[in-house]
Amino acid sequence: MWAYNETFYQIYPIGFCGAPVHNDGVTVPRIKKIGEWSEYLETLGIGSIILNPIFESDNHGYDTRDFKKIDCRLGTNDDFKEVCQTLHEHHVKIMLDGVFNHVGRGFWAFQDVQEKKWDSPYKDWFHISFDGNSCYNDGFWYEGWEGHFELVKLNLQNPAVVDYLLDCVRFWIEEFDIDGLRLDVAYSLDHNFMRRLRHFCEELKPGFALIGEVLFGDYNIIVNDEMLHSCTNYECYKGIYSSFNSMNMFEIAHSLNRQYGPEQWCIYRGKHLMNFVDNHDVTRIASILTNKNHLPLTYGILFGMPGIPCIYYGSEWGEEGVKAPDNDYALRPCFDAPKPNELTELIEKLIVIRRESDALCNGGYRNVVLTNHQLVFERRSDSERVLVAINAGDCDFTAGNGELNGDYTELITGETGNLSGSLNMPAYSIQYLKMN
Repeated sequence: MWAYNETFYQIYPIGFCGAPVHNDGVTVPRIKKIGEWSEYLETLGIGSIILNPIFESDNHGYDTRDFKKIDCRLGTNDDFKEVCQTLHEHHVKIMLDGVFNHVGRGFWAFQDVQEKKWDSPYKDWFHISFDGNSCYNDGFWYEGWEGHFELVKLNLQNPAVVDYLLDCVRFWIEEFDIDGLRLDVAYSLDHNFMRRLRHFCEELKPGFALIGEVLFGDYNIIVNDEMLHSCTNYECYKGIYSSFNSMNMFEIAHSLNRQYGPEQWCIYRGKHLMNFVDNHDVTRIASILTNKNHLPLTYGILFGMPGIPCIYYGSEWGEEGVKAPDNDYALRPCFDAPKPNELTELIEKLIVIRRESDALCNGGYRNVVLTNHQLVFERRSDSERVLVAINAGDCDFTAGNGELNGDYTELITGETGNLSGSLNMPAYSIQYLKMN
């Protein structure tokens, strides 16, 4: 699967492109801005972008009105087709947000039910009871997603709904030549639907990637050979920033070993979960860290650990943004242009290092040295061994371990050297040691 060796870049288009928060009905080709960033993304080393919702919606994109029409605030289908062509020319694949669990109240089939009630041929597309009423006084009750009644839950056990959604996916592949889907709230989706989606997409476009949004639980339930290729690794997301803020590297080391360690009981060995330090739903990593010296180190772990790294737009240069209690606007800003800096340069190096390393892309995981402030772990494949060393402390540290032996090349700086039972770790440092 191509996705396992690539770095992803997530964009929330409505915010990124500076579109109005609420759908004003005015068509403006703002989505072309994504194409304008294609050269920057190629230079950064991005293999694929993940675009949060781009289809016609009531407000934030997850309240879809029409799955086959680009949101007028972003432009037209032809505008997006042009963007996709430009991205592909710059060797950047495209993954769209598949919002299949729910739609907006403006969704055409739901509006038909509002108008015709019992007589609507689409009444079984949703979970509806005509014995009750909604908070919008529709004259019937319906299930909303997790109590959000602006989001109308689809009935994915209805074959007509599944056929419609698969037809939309076919349209996206044939019209825009997309390469994969991020499945919104995958933990809520019907499992049979995901099985059928996997088979459908693989037949239509071999290698089509499916990555689910999962917040909790056993990822193996939906990440397997019949359903999804990957899912979001929220366990390690929390473990990364929390380990630095509490100065306790045992937390992230425990999570990584629990997921990928050498013991037979480790639960995700051989899988490639999607890793991140922030996204469109959570406070940015530059804002949540209590010590800004740790910011580069979080990316040192992100690109060294097993799984697929994903960067949220703007965070590669340390943009800040704090999640508000009632909205996410601060997390989804519009930038006039990229603002690369030293952090961006480091991430660019880490992307190249990871892509060219079999151990970092596919190797196993093992903790080698672990203290409250330091972590050294091994990534090993049949052809390569890499040690990832993180010192979160504010002073130098010498790690001693009988396994720290042999000639090495430090992949970030290109320096060579020899270990004889110990490793010097400067304050606030990242080292990627390829052992010869």
